[in-house]
Amino acid sequence: MNGNQTMKQFMKENVSLFVFVSVLFVIGVVFGAVMVNALSLEQKQEMSRHLGSFFQEVNGGMEVDKGLSFQQSFGMHMKWILLIWLFGLSIIGLPLILILDFLKGVLIGFTVGYLIGQLSWKGMLFAFVSVAPQNLIIIPSLLICSVSAVAFSIYMIKNRFIQRKGSMYQPFMRYTSITLLMGVLLLGAAVWEGYFSLGLIKWVTPMLNGLY
Repeated sequence: MNGNQTMKQFMKENVSLFVFVSVLFVIGVVFGAVMVNALSLEQKQEMSRHLGSFFQEVNGGMEVDKGLSFQQSFGMHMKWILLIWLFGLSIIGLPLILILDFLKGVLIGFTVGYLIGQLSWKGMLFAFVSVAPQNLIIIPSLLICSVSAVAFSIYMIKNRFIQRKGSMYQPFMRYTSITLLMGVLLLGAAVWEGYFSLGLIKWVTPMLNGLY
């Protein structure tokens, strides 16, 4: 069975898990956006100062080490899916996978919610170029990793405590293969973040000049 068939079968077998994990992620996004309203005036002012300083640096021709930026981004993504993969290997790790998905949603919801809350439509534009592109890859990849991990964890529970289904080798290899495939996709997201994202940010930042 080739990789494409394996992925199709995996998606078909775990539709309900995909729905559950996706809803949990969306709840995290909403929770993160609502958290913006809970910030005190001092916290908002401090964050605004940092954001304004960032805009000024970008407008001043800020340069970054693209290779280092790529390495940091890829390392962060790999740590995230490695955690998910490890949690999927243990029965007690199952709720921790769901917590990670919720937290990822919170982070994205808070970031986008803050930008829109502070900058209105200009914040939406900034979020569109600075947050959205890489997350079109990152979010589906992490959700697929999570579903795979939850499915494998459930399989282990059934295999150990409910009914013996035979060897764990094939399910484990499929689980690991899916994680590695998502790692390749996240490599693409890291390339974007490291080498192209700043260019888009530099393009849109002048439109925000004078807000701080």
